[in-house]
Amino acid sequence: MIKDDLKIAVVGIPGKWSTEVLADEIEAQTGFRWVIDIEKVVADLSEPSVRYEGRCLCQLDGIIIKKISQTYSPTVIDRLEILRFVEKCGVQIFSKPQEIIRLVDRMSCTVSLAKADIPMPPTIITEDLDAAFDHVEKFGEAILKPLFSTKARGMEVLCCDDGKKAVKQRLKDYYDKQGFFYLQKKLALPGKDMGLVFLGGEYRGAYARVSGSDSWNTTIHSGGKYAEAQPSDDIIDMAYRAQSQFDLSYTTVDIAETEDGPVCFEVSAFGGFKGAHEGLGLNMAKEYADYVIQTLSTAS
Repeated sequence: MIKDDLKIAVVGIPGKWSTEVLADEIEAQTGFRWVIDIEKVVADLSEPSVRYEGRCLCQLDGIIIKKISQTYSPTVIDRLEILRFVEKCGVQIFSKPQEIIRLVDRMSCTVSLAKADIPMPPTIITEDLDAAFDHVEKFGEAILKPLFSTKARGMEVLCCDDGKKAVKQRLKDYYDKQGFFYLQKKLALPGKDMGLVFLGGEYRGAYARVSGSDSWNTTIHSGGKYAEAQPSDDIIDMAYRAQSQFDLSYTTVDIAETEDGPVCFEVSAFGGFKGAHEGLGLNMAKEYADYVIQTLSTAS
């Protein structure tokens, strides 16, 4: 049934599969299609208006944020602030920009999870080079993670066996680029981790990312493959508690099983569709579109 009274746009990367498949599902149910490239949006706070392709975003019923950038950086927060302004016009946005802001900054996400007692890899956050080096020695192997990154981009593995001079130089070089040390102990993983999918706060299923190479991480970007996963009730509960720290419309929670028990790596700011599609056979783009349309229809 076409709900042609609803105007729902998708903020994403034009031409990218996840963006376009979501726009397809919205169009199939509403007859309306508009993919917004946030880089080309113009906000006039005095009018007020936020325009793209000559049309005002404030005239929409809803906006789904599928992707805000190809890579994460502080610029992402500025783009989300523009969408937070669009909310002032009465447009409902999925997920709320202020909640996504808490997730694109790795520091904010980590602190929120730690406050909720969600198990994570041992993590050190500091600007002190000597303290960072001491913890590389303590951990044996550690992973340096940028505060703004996705799909393991920009991450580096440090090993104390490389020698004090070499490790300290890499730490210094990293600090010169990033301005901060976010350091996690490198855990022995079973060659896979899991993405647990949540829609409207409800668990929908889990897929695995299985390492497809000698890479230390399992991301698809590094050659990993998707497969079905069957997490335990305890892991599902952990993922539920992790995502519940954030008011998200759709997300995935990354969890891995270790010798010391399951740990949570992150709650995704956006949540992908491909893992659920290839690993579980679930069309989460359609389910997300259904959820948004139902929410807006009920509100009206």
